[in-house]
Amino acid sequence: MHKTLERRLVLSAAAAGLLFASVGGVFAASPLKLEFVTHAAFFSAETKQPKVLDPQVFVEDSAAAEATGPQGIKHVAGVRPPFIDQDPKTSKLFNAEHKPLGFNLQSWLAATGTVSITEKDGKVTLEATFKNLQPNASYSLFENHFDTNPISFTPMDGAGKTNSFTAKADGTASVTVTLPSMPTHDNAVLVIYNSGGQSHGLERGRIGLDAQHQIIARPE
Repeated sequence: MHKTLERRLVLSAAAAGLLFASVGGVFAASPLKLEFVTHAAFFSAETKQPKVLDPQVFVEDSAAAEATGPQGIKHVAGVRPPFIDQDPKTSKLFNAEHKPLGFNLQSWLAATGTVSITEKDGKVTLEATFKNLQPNASYSLFENHFDTNPISFTPMDGAGKTNSFTAKADGTASVTVTLPSMPTHDNAVLVIYNSGGQSHGLERGRIGLDAQHQIIARPE
């Protein structure tokens, strides 16, 4: 009697363990799905700016003095970071040295995208789709590390070899990248516009000069 009961308990425990493992596996395999937002909106909210602005692109303003912007980017006189809800969307954009980027504020803010990240058999895969990027432009995916001080950045693939891509002529792009680990709330998927025309390997580039953060997606 006791042996039969013990056997039933063992079988029940084993079944429960299998069920738990199965359920756990399902949750582990469920993709992490995120939508990108503009870096301007994200940065302004995170740093509690009084007005929403983009710290990495610039608009012309004859009254603007040479200064260091809210993200530590030095810019020449005659340009300043745009105020998203104040400056005309037709305002032409420039880098921190007053070099034209070739498009306006509306075009810059129009970029959108979604990303899905899955983990299967120890392999983490990112799949992202974008629209309204700059046509035929160079982009790179980087990972933010908010758990470091200061915040640090690494190529999304960990090596800087497969994290860059070129947008199509219509501004769309689809990207698949193998990641070193599953991102958490301590991280974010960052899309960098390589305004200088080329990627920078393990580095993001000279932010505000030849590279600008455009859109970002952070897990909850």
